[in-house]
Amino acid sequence: MLRQTITIKDIARELNISVSTVSRALRDTFDVSPETKHLVLEKAKELKYKPNFNARGLSQGRTNNIGIILPFITNYYFSTVITGIQKIAYEFNYNIILYLTNDSEERESLIMRNLTLSGLDGILISTCASNYDHIHEVIDKGIPVVFFDRTNNLDASKVVQDDYNGAFEATAHLISQGFIDIAHITGPKDQRFTQNRLNGYLDALEHHGIPIREKWIIHNGFSQECGADDLKKLMAETSKPDAIFAVNDRKAIGAMVQLKRQNIQIGRDFGVVGFTNDPICTLITPTLTTVSESAFDIGRIACELLLKHIQKENLASTEEILPGELIIRESSMRSTSD
Repeated sequence: MLRQTITIKDIARELNISVSTVSRALRDTFDVSPETKHLVLEKAKELKYKPNFNARGLSQGRTNNIGIILPFITNYYFSTVITGIQKIAYEFNYNIILYLTNDSEERESLIMRNLTLSGLDGILISTCASNYDHIHEVIDKGIPVVFFDRTNNLDASKVVQDDYNGAFEATAHLISQGFIDIAHITGPKDQRFTQNRLNGYLDALEHHGIPIREKWIIHNGFSQECGADDLKKLMAETSKPDAIFAVNDRKAIGAMVQLKRQNIQIGRDFGVVGFTNDPICTLITPTLTTVSESAFDIGRIACELLLKHIQKENLASTEEILPGELIIRESSMRSTSD
């Protein structure tokens, strides 16, 4: 004998209230009293009621699916962002569908243009693109889009790190340790967060009266290998830096590996600062000074913001900027034992 599925009609009958009141109470709307909400939730628990989200989605023109488009899942930062997204999505009974671009603009465009938009209520994206036509097309079709981490100047909601101030503090810290020939190994020029971190670095040098050397600013990829390659280029110059501020921890570690190969003492003779606060920062020797990013909160807030856009059409775009924190470790501290 098949077990009968409990519906909101059963809850309404048990409590002798209307089906619409039960529905609103389960959705936690403002027009139902706390007492009634409590009664409905307790009765739903007692009857082992399980909402049919597919049916609810169809009735509201929704699927309860959100798409996440991001460059990687293999590094600490993005995996932590996803954890933050999951917390909110699952709390509000949304499924997530993950799409990886492998940091390819072509791949990102292909993914966006081949999405089955009827199967998604909204999209969270960390873009690697320099041209945003493919994103415009999705937004123009009425699909809510929220950017996180890697963003652009489109009129859409965004959740980002305070890249400028983090970079300014990182560079100023190196200067405070007596490093004045500071290079910056960074990412592609067309990334907004890359530009913000570059501007923080440049303004810190200017603030302390240190001349800017264009040859010491290297745009490249974001990997550890790119960090090592950038360091090789810098040390091949006639005039060499005595410190590096890296756009992320992976590049900083790549530079540190290369410095060790050249028998350069990190910390005492050459300062290194990264950006992210990946757990590996405390596992390597010397430990890496970095600027922490609130990866979990970026994911959490981005998802909360997307759900607001899904619930309310024509909601004004907003930008959330989360502060970072400079975490000082051995890689930037000059020895005082001399």
